[in-house]
Amino acid sequence: MHLNIVNIIKKILGDGFHPLHEPYFCGKEWKYLRKTLDDNYVSSVGSFVNKFEEKIKRLTNAKYAISLVNGTAALHLSLIACGVKKNDEVLVPSITFAGTANAVTYSGAIPHFIDSEFYTLGIDPIKLEKYLDKIAIKKGKFYFNKKTNRRVSAIIPVHVFGNICQIDKILKVARKYNLIVIEDAAEALGSFFKNKHAGNFGIAGCFSFNGNKILTTGGGGAVITNNRILAKKIKHLSTTAKINHRWEYIHDTIGYNFRMPNLNAALGLAQIENLNRFLKSKRKLHKNYAEKFRLINSIKLIEEQKFSKSNCWLNAIIIKDSSLKKRNMILEFGHRNKIFLRPAWKPLHTLKHFNNMPMMNLDNSIKIYESCINLPSSASYFYKKK
Repeated sequence: MHLNIVNIIKKILGDGFHPLHEPYFCGKEWKYLRKTLDDNYVSSVGSFVNKFEEKIKRLTNAKYAISLVNGTAALHLSLIACGVKKNDEVLVPSITFAGTANAVTYSGAIPHFIDSEFYTLGIDPIKLEKYLDKIAIKKGKFYFNKKTNRRVSAIIPVHVFGNICQIDKILKVARKYNLIVIEDAAEALGSFFKNKHAGNFGIAGCFSFNGNKILTTGGGGAVITNNRILAKKIKHLSTTAKINHRWEYIHDTIGYNFRMPNLNAALGLAQIENLNRFLKSKRKLHKNYAEKFRLINSIKLIEEQKFSKSNCWLNAIIIKDSSLKKRNMILEFGHRNKIFLRPAWKPLHTLKHFNNMPMMNLDNSIKIYESCINLPSSASYFYKKK
């Protein structure tokens, strides 16, 4: 199996060094970055910040977009602005990047870990509903955890590796239990469900533009929303909650210095101008992987589900009947051959600082961790210039 995986990757990508995902700069990056220096606007005040937000709004068809320093900050401010309180419990999948749960703790709330399913690697809505039916009790308008007596106030669905989770079914569960829905769409720029862009299903959707994402601002993130009051609040909090005045420094609450700098937005604007080509390149790469891995019964490539369209950010395979030992042997063999495969994240509930948090049965999360491998997925492989 080790050799089969490596040979398939080499056949598609050629020999040589293959990182998991690297940025590709092929547009006006240098031109826009030079302009920020020439104009002497390099921090959060500058025309590129507004231009980048306009592009994000147009792409996602959201009414508002606020550009921030990273995706974790986007989640953090969304939780605060949406009214998640100290000691509330927020439902978070154990299979996600640590930033999802970190943002919950930054807001003073408590991550409550829930399980995922194998089709999308996102939250398992059937298992979730059965679990909440068992542990949640209604008090007034809200639901509380019977064991802890804390309010379960929100849920953060994650679109893992750019694949849309079963968001429609998750929303039904959220409505049943009066949960605030904030989407972690960090990896899902350019992904859709029923022609609706990721991030538009909850009250807020959060994106990341880190160096390894489908487009990068170096470091950066954004929140999209269709709620005017929420957008205004998030932007205000992100600019240290400063009241506009010609010279006075007046802040009306505790704020955060989370606004995206103009330098980063300039890079992002050049990148987003080529996003459609990045997406086409990634879909072609995914199609090549799909054609080859369908011939191997012991391996399943994660593919987009009915009514969804993935941005194919990271291609992922599931090794059937896997074990941690078998998975690690494949990873080691790939690295020795300069193919830098990566596992899914270590389930968050197994980390020492999270292992005392509330959680449901997380058997699927453990199995995903032991069997999931990400393949080299850079946009540059099949990129076609104008």
